[in-house]
Amino acid sequence: MPALDRTRFPGATVAVLLLVLVGAGLAIGPDDAFRSLRSTLGVTPERVLPAPPAPPTSGDFAFAMTQPGSTDPVGWDPCETIRYAVNPDGEPAGGRDLVERALERVSAVTGLAFEDVGDTDRRPFTGEVAAFGARPVVIGWADDSEVPELGGQVVGLGGGSASDDGSQGSYYVTGGVVLDTDAFTQATIAQSPRVMEALVVHEVAHLVGLGHVNEPMELMFASNDGQTEFGPGDLTGLALLGSLPCR
Repeated sequence: MPALDRTRFPGATVAVLLLVLVGAGLAIGPDDAFRSLRSTLGVTPERVLPAPPAPPTSGDFAFAMTQPGSTDPVGWDPCETIRYAVNPDGEPAGGRDLVERALERVSAVTGLAFEDVGDTDRRPFTGEVAAFGARPVVIGWADDSEVPELGGQVVGLGGGSASDDGSQGSYYVTGGVVLDTDAFTQATIAQSPRVMEALVVHEVAHLVGLGHVNEPMELMFASNDGQTEFGPGDLTGLALLGSLPCR
């Protein structure tokens, strides 16, 4: 793909990627132990936030991962908070606000709860991601010298790593979002805050389990040429991901 033409940004079409990390070798963390104890005691788990209402109309949506032999999606446990940490290295002025607003928007339409556990020096999508277990999601900034997938017009990627406990199917337990420092600058954020925010929302939607679609009017279309709001398919898919049973 050609390099991102910053003289045309943000009017230029930019690409966004989905990264799904299958955590076959995930370590057992404290959440797993607590879940096992809860099951032994017969305690019924409760959602952290209310389930989202079903959207009035549907549209195109796709899930990043589905359960083996099924069309049911892989998602996060709605009875547990999704903890996340931000790596501030390379963070542009206004970048943290974009992340916080994106998480708020996705939470509002999924009923999934996010908790900021502070800054971190961990990097998203580097090293042994599958070994993170239930460690917090990492959100950060990088360029294509560190994350080659950010080459060309790609401005971000996001995804989750899933664990299968053998009884209730796979659920995401960690993941990451990485945003391109060449695209996310103080200038582009100041000039086009809604478009830049939408790009972060797109990656967070990948994080919670949505995949790409072929409909340009959906925010989950693989390229963004100015979309800033969820489409009907986005809302349907996110509501379904937020309505999964608790583990």
